[in-house]
Amino acid sequence: MGEKFPTPTLLIVIFFILSRLISTIGYSLRDDPESIRLASSDYGHILRENPAAVLYPNSIDEISSLIKFSNLISTPFSIAARGHGHSTMGQAMAPDGVVVDMMSLKNHHPSHASGIIVNTFNLSVNNNNYYADVGGGQLWIDVLHATLEHGLAPVAWTDYLYLTVGGTLSNAGISGSAFRFGPQISNVYEMDVVTGQGDFVTCSPQNNSDLFFGVLGGLGQFGIITRARIALEPAPKRVKWVRMLYNDFSAYARDQERLISVNGRKQSNALDYLEGSLLINQGSPNNWRSSFFPQSTYSRIISLVTKHGIIYSLEVAKYYDQHTETTVDKELELLLKGLSFLPGFVFEKDVAFVEFLNRVKSGEEKLQSQGQWDVPHPWLNLFVPKSRISDFDAGVLKGIVLKRNITTAPVLLYPMNRTKWDDRMSAVVPEEEVFYTVGFLHSSGFNEWEALEEQNKEILKFCASVGIEVKQYLPYYKTQQGWMNHFGSKWKTFQKRKALFDPKKILSPGQRIFNK
Repeated sequence: MGEKFPTPTLLIVIFFILSRLISTIGYSLRDDPESIRLASSDYGHILRENPAAVLYPNSIDEISSLIKFSNLISTPFSIAARGHGHSTMGQAMAPDGVVVDMMSLKNHHPSHASGIIVNTFNLSVNNNNYYADVGGGQLWIDVLHATLEHGLAPVAWTDYLYLTVGGTLSNAGISGSAFRFGPQISNVYEMDVVTGQGDFVTCSPQNNSDLFFGVLGGLGQFGIITRARIALEPAPKRVKWVRMLYNDFSAYARDQERLISVNGRKQSNALDYLEGSLLINQGSPNNWRSSFFPQSTYSRIISLVTKHGIIYSLEVAKYYDQHTETTVDKELELLLKGLSFLPGFVFEKDVAFVEFLNRVKSGEEKLQSQGQWDVPHPWLNLFVPKSRISDFDAGVLKGIVLKRNITTAPVLLYPMNRTKWDDRMSAVVPEEEVFYTVGFLHSSGFNEWEALEEQNKEILKFCASVGIEVKQYLPYYKTQQGWMNHFGSKWKTFQKRKALFDPKKILSPGQRIFNK
C-alpha cells in the first residue's frame, strides 16, 4: 500500500501546534469556534464556508511563513486574505484552509515607511511628495483622518470608507471621483506584496512591474498587499453638493457625459465627483446611502416616481477651501448651465469634506439600529458600454426591474472615462472610452434573497442575448469559462501571472477562478 499523507486540515493543525512551540507567532493562529464563525461569512450573508483556522498576524513574516509552509507540503491548503469582510459572494473565504485577518496588522508599521508615522496606525506621510505609505489592512476611514492631520487626503475614494486598502486595491476602488482621478488602483505608486510562494516583494511600475500591475485589480490571486504607497493632495475643507432630478433618460445620460468630459486632474473648473442613481419603488426618496432631499419635498418627488416609474437623480460635488470659497459657486454655476434637469427639482447642500466622504456611514448606523444591516446582499455591479446604455435602460431598467417590481434598494448609474484606467492592470472594463457603472445594491430578508438573485441572473441573460457586452465589477462566476470570458484578451496574461506568482494556486480560493 502507498504512503498515506496527512490531510490539509491536519497539516494546518500541525502548523498551528508548531507555531506555538518554535516561533514568535504565539496564539495568532486560531481554530476556536468564534474565530471560525467570523471568517466563514461575509457582508453578503449568502454563502458560508468554514476555514480550518484563522491567522491573526502580528507581523508580515507570519503571513509569509504560513504561505511558504503551504507550498512545502504535498497537498497545499488554501489561504485567503480578509479585510473588513465586505465581499458579497464568499470572495474572501478559504474552505478548509486558512483565512488571514489583515486588520490584525493595523498597529504594524510598514517596513518601507518614510516620512512621518501618524499616531499608532501603520501609515506614514511624506509632505513633500504628497503620498502615504499605508498598510494593506488599514481602513480608508482611518487613512482619511490620519492624512487630514497633515492637511492632505487621498485623491481617489470608494463610496463606503470602512473597507481595507488591500481589499479595494485588489478590485479597483471606484466612486464618483473615478471619471476624473481614475479608480484607486490608478493612484498607487508602490506596494509591498507577499506572493503566493511566500516571497516578500516591493513592486512598482519600474521594479517588479509584472507583479505590481497584476496585483492591482487582481482579485487577490497573485499576492497579499501589505503596504501601498498612495497618492495624496492638499485636502479641501468643504463641499458644494448638488442633486438634480430627470424623467428623461436620454437627457440624463447626455448631461452626465458632458460633465465628465471636463476631467483633467489640474482643471480647476472640473467637478470633483459625479454619480447617478434611480428613484424607483421607494416609500421615501432618501435611502440608506444618504439623507439628502428635504422632507418637505417628499410628496412631490414620490408623485414624480409614481407618474414616470423611474426618476433619475444626478449627483455632483465641487470641493473648496479658503482659497476657492469665493469662486466655487460661479464655477459650479457654469458647469451646470444648460443642463436638462426638471425645473424645480434641484437641491443643494454645503457640507464639511469629511461629512461628504463619510456620507454612507449614517445610513449604515440607521440600518444597524433596525437590524437590517447584517442581512443578505445579493448585489450585482456591472460596467456597461456607452453605446448600449440606452438599450440597457429600456431592456433592464424599464423592462426587467420595473416588471418584477422587487427593487427597493439603491441602484447606481453613472459614467466613467476609460483613459483614467491603466490597461496593464488586471482590472477589466469595456473597450469604449466612456462606460457606465450600474450597481444594484440589494438588501433582503434571509428567506427573500433568491428572488433578487434570480433578477440578477435575468439581467445578465438579457444582456448576453442582445449583445450588450457588460463586465462585472466585484465579479462572481462559477465556471472557468465564465472567467475566461470576463478577462477576454487579458486571460492569458492572468494565467501567466498566476503560474509565476502562485503556481500551486493557494491564494484566494473564494474567487473560484482556478479551483477545480
